[in-house]
Formats: sequence, structure tokens, C-alpha cells
Amino acid sequence: MEAHNKRLSDFEDLLNADVIDYTELSKKCFQGCPDVKGMRSLSWKLMLYYLPQKKTEWDDALNKQRRAYKSFIEEMIIKPGSEVKMEDSVSDHPLNPNPDSQWSQYFKDNEMLLQIDKDCRRLYPDLVFFQSATEYPCLRLTQSVNGLENLRKRVENTFLESHTVSRDRHGITKMHCTRRRGNSSNEFHTLGEGEEAHWEVVERMLFIYAKLNPGIQYVQGMNEILGPLYYTMATDPNKEWAKHAEADSFYCFTNLMAEIRDNFIKSLDDSLCGIGGNMHAVMRSLQNYEPRLHQRLMNQSIKPEFFAFRWITLLLSQEFQLPDVLRIWDALFSDKHRFRFLVDICCSMIILVRKDILQNDFAGNMKLLQNYPPTADIESIITTAAQLRQQ
Repeated sequence: MEAHNKRLSDFEDLLNADVIDYTELSKKCFQGCPDVKGMRSLSWKLMLYYLPQKKTEWDDALNKQRRAYKSFIEEMIIKPGSEVKMEDSVSDHPLNPNPDSQWSQYFKDNEMLLQIDKDCRRLYPDLVFFQSATEYPCLRLTQSVNGLENLRKRVENTFLESHTVSRDRHGITKMHCTRRRGNSSNEFHTLGEGEEAHWEVVERMLFIYAKLNPGIQYVQGMNEILGPLYYTMATDPNKEWAKHAEADSFYCFTNLMAEIRDNFIKSLDDSLCGIGGNMHAVMRSLQNYEPRLHQRLMNQSIKPEFFAFRWITLLLSQEFQLPDVLRIWDALFSDKHRFRFLVDICCSMIILVRKDILQNDFAGNMKLLQNYPPTADIESIITTAAQLRQQ
């Protein structure tokens, strides 16, 4: 207990300093951020370079970023024709074939939005948090103010009804209406009017990110990266921080994606900086540290694409329970080499199931690596990875 209190005290001293010592903070975070008093939330904002080093600059930086994010919402989540003059609305309509038409872009955005919506609705299904209502909904969207459009309603309205006309034996014509998509009447189960689920907040951030980054847009899996970030910010016990969790999470996500986005760009898959290069780095590391284990996988033709692709791309967010994911990310964000430590973690994961791999056949090892034991000891994985790095 004394050691625990000392650790909390050291963290508080670091975070309350007038000038943040990034080197010392990284060392502390590598050992795990305390899950109290919003220390992890604040530490991540610092390690992802969202907050400046000098504490006196925080208020100005936060106000500027949060205002900018608000403007993104007002500019990008709006239905065409809601704020145009009458003569403009006549020339620009939903059937306008002009590629520069606002409606043309609107329909293209909808294709992307449908995928974002699908992924966000099933984000951490075993965790009630993302399905519950946020205390700080975007009222301008939930109330459809000034043409701004709720994305969830926008998605629901895109599923048109199909009509089947038939005649019964008495010659009476009947029309049957059915949804073209969805096997369950609860597919669009949502909260009450004016409320907003946390997954809807994640959806909005991903949509705005995609609009601001047309070169990459949205790729499946980005929701798994943003989810833990937003959860950490939104559950901050400091109400003022939690109130602005959406904007803060958005910028932390943007900064994080700037460092790992090459893993999501298909054209870079076979390059050294893309996902292919990172997967081969894992196997090279394994060959150096455990040549027999590496040879076993090679003999069974088990390629890193079969398991390491997801590990690396999603920063292990789908391999473990959320609390363990947060602990792993403490170590990843504190890595001064910016995610080179992820290669060591992946290698240590394989080494820690060494006995099983050497005994299993091809099917057994594929199942083991594609469904890594969720009850694995996270601290052992991180410790082993640190030892590999020192070697």
C-alpha cells in the first residue's frame, strides 16, 4: 500500500509540474498509468502531444482546438440545401448529375458513413459503456439545429422500404412494406429523443476524420483504435475534461493516426513503413530470439499475415479485454521510438505460448494465434518485450 501511494504521489507531482518532464513521465507510464483521478487520460493527452509541455499554455491550446472541432461539426455534418438561397436550391438538387454538386458528395459520404455506422454500433459489445447515453450530447445535432444532421438518423433514413403489391382471392390489392436490410426489428434500437449513445460520438469523430483526410478516409479497424481513446477521455472523473472528451479524443486520435496511418494504406502494404514491413519485423525478431520457434511456424507455413496483421494494425485492441488494452497502450504511448515496442510485444506474445506452438499441429497453432488467450498475463507480456528490447 505504501508503494502504491508513493507511485500515485510521484504521478501527481509530474502532472502538476509547471513544465512536464516528458522523459520522466514516459518512464512512469511505461510501468502503467494509475486508473484514478484521470491520470491516464491526462498522461495520454501529453504522450500523444495534444497538450503542450508548459502547463500555462494548456488553456489557450485547448480552447483553440475545441473551437476548431466545433467548427468541423458545423461545416461537415450538414444536409445539402439547408442553408442555400432559393435560386441555388433549384439548381442543386438530389438528382443533379454535376459531380461538384453538394448532393453528389452527400451520397458518396453516405456510402462511407454506412460502414462507419456498422462498425461503431458493434464497438465493444460486451461493454455497456458504448451503448449507454453520454452526459454531454451534441445538442445542435440531436435537435437538428440550423440544418445540422444527426448521423445516426441519416443512416437510418438511407434504408428505403421496398413495396410488394399483391391481390388476395377477393381481388383486393394490398401493399406490403419491408425494409431492404436488417433481420431484426431491433437493428436500429436507439436512445430517446435528445439523447446520444457513446458509439454515436465515436461515429461522428470518425466521419469528420475521414472528411478531413480524403487520402485515407475511413478504413475498417479505425473504430477499434478510437474506442479505447474515447473511453479513457469520457470516463475522466474531472467533469470539465469529460465534457470535452469528444474534441480531445478526436485530436489524440488524429495525432496517433499520423504515426500509424501507414498500416492502413493498402498501397504501402509491401513497403518497409507499411504493415508488411512491420509484420516481417516481428518474424525477424522471433528468428533472432527464438529460432526454433520461428522455424516451427515456417515449417507449418504459418505466415504473419494470418495473425500479426490484426495485432499490429489495431494495436492489439481486439486481442484482450479493454483494461488490458489500456495497460498495453500505456507502454506503447511511452515508447520513445514510437511503436517500435509494438514489434517486441507481438514477439513476446508468441514466445509466451512457445510450449503450445511446439506441440500443436497447423490447425491448433492457427487457432491459438488468431484467438490469443484473453486471460494472458499482460505484465508478463510487457516484461518479456522489455527484455527482448534490452537484448
